[in-house]
Amino acid sequence: MTDGTQVFIGTAQEKQFLNLKLANRHGLITGATGTGKTVTLQILAEGFADQGVPVFAADVKGDLSGVAAEGEPKDFLIERANKIGFEDYGFDAYPTVFWDLFGEQGHPVRTTISEMGPLLLSRLLNLTEAQEGALNIAFRIADEEGLAVLDLKDLRSLLVEVGGRAKELRTEYGTVSKQSIGAIQRRLLVLEEQGAESFFGEPALDIKDIMRTTRDGRGYINILAADKLMLSPQLYATFLLWLLSELFEELPEVGDPDKPKLVFFFDEAHLLFDEAPKALIEKVEQVVRLIRSKGVGVYFVTQNPLDVPDAVLAQLGNRIQHALRAYTPREQKAVKTAASTFRQNPDIDTETAITQLGVGEALVSTLEKKGVPSMVQQTLIRPPSSRMGPLADGERRRAVDASPVFGLYDETVDRESAFEILQKRAEQRAEAAERAAEEEARAKEAKKKARSSGRSSRRMSHTERFISSAVRTIGTQIGRALIRGVLGSLKR
Repeated sequence: MTDGTQVFIGTAQEKQFLNLKLANRHGLITGATGTGKTVTLQILAEGFADQGVPVFAADVKGDLSGVAAEGEPKDFLIERANKIGFEDYGFDAYPTVFWDLFGEQGHPVRTTISEMGPLLLSRLLNLTEAQEGALNIAFRIADEEGLAVLDLKDLRSLLVEVGGRAKELRTEYGTVSKQSIGAIQRRLLVLEEQGAESFFGEPALDIKDIMRTTRDGRGYINILAADKLMLSPQLYATFLLWLLSELFEELPEVGDPDKPKLVFFFDEAHLLFDEAPKALIEKVEQVVRLIRSKGVGVYFVTQNPLDVPDAVLAQLGNRIQHALRAYTPREQKAVKTAASTFRQNPDIDTETAITQLGVGEALVSTLEKKGVPSMVQQTLIRPPSSRMGPLADGERRRAVDASPVFGLYDETVDRESAFEILQKRAEQRAEAAERAAEEEARAKEAKKKARSSGRSSRRMSHTERFISSAVRTIGTQIGRALIRGVLGSLKR
């Protein structure tokens, strides 16, 4: 169906393709619940994998896990394939690696606090300027003193250390207030309650392990189990933004390659932007804008195009729009917004069509040569070759056990890091303080005894004083008598 330069999407008046050379110009898949967004994500993932492009996608409901199993020849699938002229349609299972931040439905995904860095942490925690400054000082101290900051307990211990040394650090680094340290600790507690403790630690994910291909040249589809993760939106946003940032920092510049090095699907994209601080949105915009030159395509999947900020929306060149409802003023605005972003087709009333699309239908506009969007086409999306629906637990377990990264991340490593080092320092300081207190107490006791001994050598008891006085008196009287006797004898 393709010549190795395209991904087949479906058929309108003619077949619709996604140009691989322009797939790193990002994209958007939108539509109301139940209109076919997940299947569209699935067929795009299959198409990229067939062309040797690795894929990373979040699986919100578990349905996407079926990509690891061969599809079943159901009548409605074969009918759709025949209707759109999909002559090569068949059924196949795709090479899949399952991941899970909690380590329950796939290989654990971890990174270290150090790799996350103070800038990204500050933006995710929405810290004030003073709090961000305190966090930066903490990271600087960790670097200078060789403290590995791997997990949340390391960071907490480091913050306590910095708070305790605030006076010592003030001259060189500036003021670190107890209020700032306390505020950061509270924000970390919120993140921990959402399950971040599972995310921070070692072994950290090597980006290369989500960019694998099979020996026969197909790309692996990496599925992140996100059904539980959706209950922790801040952690979900933290992970996805970190992963994009890591890709941006680790991958070399490649410009516009013949095909992407990786395609990244942001499902439930509104969770990344809902109530997000302005600085965070700016960071997402920056990464999306620049990561294209690294050969990475980013595709946002969400119900409403209004979920994505305009600055990010402007970066998304390939668009697939499923049906939208238009019952409320906000929904009506979303329909108008979606319609206005397409290159108009004189044969289609785009705004009306968006509200009348059937399940598995979509308005499609992709980038053509020179990056020009194609005219919007009302398209029947092709059926998937893999299974529609989730894997059974046993099937998922077998897929995890057979994956190429099995054994690399499944056991947590807790090596000596900031927590242990600072704990030893605290114990040593406590022991030193205890010894100093004991020595001071002994010195005071010795001084007290010395004073007591001195007083006893100078003072006499009442009896001793009486005898001494008596001796002195008697001696004086005898002396006087002797003198008078001598003088008297002289007179004679």
